[in-house]
Amino acid sequence: MYALAIDLGTTTLAASLIDTVNGERRSMAGAMNPQRRFGADVVARLDAAVHSGEVLLEMSAIIRAELLRLGSEVCAKAGIAWSDISQIAIAGNPAMQHILLGLPVKSLAFPPYRPLFSCGKTINASELNWPGDASIHIFPMPGGFVGGDTVAFLYGQSQLTVSVDRVGNSYGSRSPVPGSRLFLDMGTNGEMALVAGDTIWATSAAAGPAFEGGNLSCGMAALPGAVSAVRIADEKLKISVIGNVPPRGICGSAAIEAAAEMLGCGLLEHTGRLRDAAEIPSNLAARLIVQNDENAFVIYRDAERLLLLTQSDIRQIQLAKGAIRAGMEVLFDRSGILPGGLEQVVLTGSFGAVLNPEWLKTVGVFDENMVKNTVFIPEGALAGAERALCRDGGFKEVESLAARFRVIPLSGTPLFESLFLNNIDFPM
Repeated sequence: MYALAIDLGTTTLAASLIDTVNGERRSMAGAMNPQRRFGADVVARLDAAVHSGEVLLEMSAIIRAELLRLGSEVCAKAGIAWSDISQIAIAGNPAMQHILLGLPVKSLAFPPYRPLFSCGKTINASELNWPGDASIHIFPMPGGFVGGDTVAFLYGQSQLTVSVDRVGNSYGSRSPVPGSRLFLDMGTNGEMALVAGDTIWATSAAAGPAFEGGNLSCGMAALPGAVSAVRIADEKLKISVIGNVPPRGICGSAAIEAAAEMLGCGLLEHTGRLRDAAEIPSNLAARLIVQNDENAFVIYRDAERLLLLTQSDIRQIQLAKGAIRAGMEVLFDRSGILPGGLEQVVLTGSFGAVLNPEWLKTVGVFDENMVKNTVFIPEGALAGAERALCRDGGFKEVESLAARFRVIPLSGTPLFESLFLNNIDFPM
């Protein structure tokens, strides 16, 4: 018996083929979300879909086609036919799941920002115009900006499972990590969930695409050719590049690291101002230039390419990190838990895979306690979808877990706006 798990991300897509008998992952593949041409973030795509039914149908058609192609790819890698797949699980944020199904998105784009359905859905492959007769499980969506990917991420952590017995009673399993835990997927949407006792406080901060390389002058996703690390030592800069190929862009984690390094050596003020070359009494001054009437820091240059982190890029990073930290502080406020009381911080996503928690402390997202207690879980949402496919009653457990969510909206709330403004600057 074979099943297909899909992480339907705003920026990237991932699919894996699972042998449901033994739980073995047989193959995996990833791709960029082709909807990017309609907007780099969820808000832009919702706006496009709200104002044009034709655009909504086009976005739905292209994501269905790309997921079918991705699923066919993992089948080919494993040497099986598409018809051998009996179940498919798809986890994405509410906007991505609505667009996939071709559903109107007005309820997500305007207050009170609610999905058209909150419980999970099971449909037939034919409803997505896919071949075969597989059952497709769409993960539940607790809120307008807290969706199936967040539920799947938490469900992948076995200690959070709410099991269901034969007569329908639910019971929880005790966590091996006592106390409260914060789960973070720091991508375009900045989904986060704070587990405190039996309650899961959750929200999503509109961080924008900066953490995934979007909206940066030389930004790109974490693909071959992306600068993935930036270090400054002894007035010299050293970079690492994914795939050991010539650099062609800067991914989000490298931009965060570069900002942290620039703060450390005085190139960047805590206000976010990138200093002029004349203000820097070291060899690093040669890397500060003026480009298009704004200061910029040279990450890499050769005869063909110039990769910069500009003043505008720094502002994008400030907005993103300010939104994430403010969202976290709203959850701390509603739950009554202080950041120093967190027992664990769990990061997931391609951004978190290469992210040093110390950088997040330097730019003002984490405190020292969070740095010390951070762990990384690869492919969080995908792992949760796989687990649901392999467990008897897995999707009933998913529903029970989703019922524990208490979603906190951020848009337009005075507390969030105040905290956001307080967290735009870098720490002094």
